Amino acid sequence: MSKKEKTTAPEQSEQTETEPETAAETEEVQAPTAEEKLQAELDAQKESLLRLAAEYDNYRKRTTREKEELNSVCKCAVVTDILPVIDNLDRALSNQTDNLEEYKKGVEMIGKQFYETLKKLGVEDFGAVGDAFDPNLHNAVMHIEDENLGENVIAAVFNKGYKLGEKVIRPAMVQVAN
Repeated sequence: MSKKEKTTAPEQSEQTETEPETAAETEEVQAPTAEEKLQAELDAQKESLLRLAAEYDNYRKRTTREKEELNSVCKCAVVTDILPVIDNLDRALSNQTDNLEEYKKGVEMIGKQFYETLKKLGVEDFGAVGDAFDPNLHNAVMHIEDENLGENVIAAVFNKGYKLGEKVIRPAMVQVAN
């Protein structure tokens, strides 16, 4: 071999030796790239979940606040409807009259106004004597035997029941016959 060949040969062998190192370096560079991609994807998912959790928390707080505001508005509306009845009751109590009939008539008018206000709000009373007993609507506190009344018929009402739509606000306290 000539000197040129010897000189070239080591250069070629250096290149051959460096090529495998370059390939190994390429593999090392690709492996972290795949890990980095996965890590970036994981970080994006974490960020997305954190944002979703924060949005849900804000939604929950907002709906709670809205419910409280709506509850307050509803209470104000009910109280506003009842205030005229209270005003009339206060007037009746402060009235210094000796005429019991007029006083009774005034109190009856206040009672009528109060029931009209409840009706306007959608509240209905129930539980009258002679109605059929329904354990979902009535609270039987006494039982009597009466041949004039049928079985499971209300004989007396101690407290009227009230409902709003289909929801029972207070069951009627009644006496049931037979």
